[in-house]
Amino acid sequence: MMNEFHLPTTHALNLKMILAMDFGTKFIGLATYCVNRDPYPTPYGRIANTGPDSVLKELKKILDDECVDVVVIGLPHLIDGKKTASTERAQQFVNSIRDQISQPVEEQDETLSTFEAESRMKSLPQYNFKIDLTQIDAVAACVILEDFIRRTKGSHHL
Repeated sequence: MMNEFHLPTTHALNLKMILAMDFGTKFIGLATYCVNRDPYPTPYGRIANTGPDSVLKELKKILDDECVDVVVIGLPHLIDGKKTASTERAQQFVNSIRDQISQPVEEQDETLSTFEAESRMKSLPQYNFKIDLTQIDAVAACVILEDFIRRTKGSHHL
């Protein structure tokens, strides 16, 4: 089945397992997508952000369990593209993860991803048409992953 997340078989991401992360100070939302195997990105849950060591330990387990090839981490910006304290925190997180795992780590602008996730939850029966705070981070990670696929679709390399 072809959809907007289907990439050409010659694309560098063909059949790659991608893990997207929505970094937050309390929770880190996760979503996965295997390019051209899965129909679309799906929520994967969240990691409690209780410190760099515990996050890294849990992340490495997921990377192994899911055979992740590429990690995508959202970086928040203001609507006008300016950086904030949240951008700096997320960038520090990206840099620390990049130093400690073997998979490539890509950055993706995540402006309005939580707003989009809330909007989706309000329109989907699986969330009873309500915002579920236990799942919002994973849905936001899905939005980040979808945006990443759309952004990389035009080029055949990362």
